[in-house]
Amino acid sequence: MSWHWITRLPSGRRTKFLALALWLVVASAVGPVAIKLADVVSDDAVTWLPRTAEATQAFERAEAAFPGSDRLVAVAVYARDTGLTDADRSKAEVDRAAFTRYAEGGAVPPAIVSEDGKALLISFPLAGDEDRQTESTGAVRDQLANAPPAGLRTGLTGSAGATDDAFDAFSGMDITLVLVTAGVVSLLLLLTYRSPVLWLVPLICVGIASQVASAAVYLLAKHGGLTVDFQGQSVLTVLVFGVGVDYALLLIARYREELRRHRDRHEAMGVALRRSFPAILASAATVAISLLCLLAAELNSTRSLGPVGAIGIAAAFLVMTLLLPAILVLCGRWLFWPFVPRYTPAAVGHDVAEDRGLWARVAGFVGRRPRGVWIGTAAALGVLSLGIGNLSMGLPAAETFTKEVGSVTGQRLIAEHFAEGSAAPVEVTARAGAADEVVAVLRGVEGVASVPEPQRSPDGQWVMVRAVLAAEPDSAAAKDTVERMRDAAHAVPGAEALVGGETAIQLDTDHAAARDERVVIPLILAVVFLILVVLLRALVAPLLLIGSVLLSYAAAMGAAGFVLGAMGYTKLYFGTPLQTFLFLIALGVDYTIFLMTRAREEVGQLGHKRGVLHALTVTGGVITSAGLVLAATFSALGILPLVPSVQVGVIVAAGVLLDTFVVRSLLIPAFAVDAGRRIWWPGRPVREPVTTEKPVLTRA
Repeated sequence: MSWHWITRLPSGRRTKFLALALWLVVASAVGPVAIKLADVVSDDAVTWLPRTAEATQAFERAEAAFPGSDRLVAVAVYARDTGLTDADRSKAEVDRAAFTRYAEGGAVPPAIVSEDGKALLISFPLAGDEDRQTESTGAVRDQLANAPPAGLRTGLTGSAGATDDAFDAFSGMDITLVLVTAGVVSLLLLLTYRSPVLWLVPLICVGIASQVASAAVYLLAKHGGLTVDFQGQSVLTVLVFGVGVDYALLLIARYREELRRHRDRHEAMGVALRRSFPAILASAATVAISLLCLLAAELNSTRSLGPVGAIGIAAAFLVMTLLLPAILVLCGRWLFWPFVPRYTPAAVGHDVAEDRGLWARVAGFVGRRPRGVWIGTAAALGVLSLGIGNLSMGLPAAETFTKEVGSVTGQRLIAEHFAEGSAAPVEVTARAGAADEVVAVLRGVEGVASVPEPQRSPDGQWVMVRAVLAAEPDSAAAKDTVERMRDAAHAVPGAEALVGGETAIQLDTDHAAARDERVVIPLILAVVFLILVVLLRALVAPLLLIGSVLLSYAAAMGAAGFVLGAMGYTKLYFGTPLQTFLFLIALGVDYTIFLMTRAREEVGQLGHKRGVLHALTVTGGVITSAGLVLAATFSALGILPLVPSVQVGVIVAAGVLLDTFVVRSLLIPAFAVDAGRRIWWPGRPVREPVTTEKPVLTRA
């Protein structure tokens, strides 16, 4: 095969040193670059939208026509349930005077008092560059918290408060996530290999893969226009660790088998790598190409996840097939101590006694009642999918964090005492000559609470109108109002009106997300199906695998519905269904690729039923270990203080566990046995010539 020269590079007696030297150079080069990834991470909501979205165009126009309009805005809120006291008002005036040193132009507008007299707010843009605005936000927060009268509730919201909360919440979380993920992987590797040394090798390799991937993503974000948000950065970490360790487990298990068949460890690794390389390559290609399907998405946050994830998969694949084997053969058999695989000439392959381990018993159970097993498991997955009813779409901005933060507290105080849209007015830009008519039509739109006088741009060509909505900014009613505002403003002749702001951004995000699901999901399914057809040289088996992962995805969403319901996070973030669908389809097929490629190999030697069951027996341990590792690494997303990350972690972990213990272990092999050789239609596995290395039935 054309890839054999690749497999000989890290397993050769001399070439292994070349492979090690090359990776040493690569690791030294990427280290200083990888640590800069956090510098290019952006969580600005408007950067997630396509340039064609009206909210994006409105933002760009406002930025050009109104210099400083993109500055952070601090909104300080003061509230007392029994009504503001003189001491409360005095506190607000003292703060307002202190805020002038941080405000643009050195002036802060007078406080706005609510109609019920129970709250007031002070709003002003911050001065200086980005770093100074960040520092000023902290100073404003400290001043606000300085000696408030007893019983007075305060909060800092606006874009400044939200940005500061996000910075505090995620500060150091990238390092924490890496440490937690590495710790989880280390523990599982120790339990899998029960060796004091072996677990370190794949962990070191996956760490190098993570550095390579982070460096590549940084360079693309810095010089290639790639948008990377914090969730994408987090997913990159867990994906590289999870998938990288999966590949390591598969390769090491096959290498351990071959060490029993070969006296020379270089020959053993050569055979192991040659036998496992096609499955690992097919797995990596399936996941990477599936991820690249996200390039068809409109949302930048979704589209960018494609190349970010694909880079991570590529890095894991290269390191685990070109560096890991070199380290393993360099160190020798002692790495497996105390369970060192010994060369066993008497082991002659499939004619030895069947292994009596757990997976042999599972295979025996599947083989005795294949039809009952696959029908029963399919029905159980179908019942589990009913939990989807607990989930709903639309995560309010106030519920994005897993803990209460100051900006959310401030928004709630405003909502209690002011028009609910006061904290996030809709921003309408239009030609100055049509200002009066635009203001008039906006005031007549149902759902608009107030429309103040427009602000004129410095060049006199444009105006900005900040309209306050009657509904909460992220509610369905507010989005409907924005739709009506757009219809009304667009109808004004010569106004060239654009409607933007927070609610408009969320509205355009919803539209783009719905479009992405309609386009990207069928594309992913088509790509995965074609890859499976090429890999298995069949049509029936790929259809089975696609159907099984679809059922598994529905069951995973159902299981997550119960878990997230108990956690209180049932409102899904707009991008969660598509992202989790991608991960579960690609990663679900991943494990069945490992099983079915081994089954095709064994069927050619043993016949259909015995070959499928033998493949289940010898891959059961390693695939189960791989599934546990991947589920655990995605579960590590739960430490992040971001609800969408928790949701992705729960859904993917549930899906991976279902794929590992139900779909791959019971449903697929049972259906394959029941369907018989026609599952390989229109092709069929042929008997492959074997070399002196005869397979040994071992626990993987």
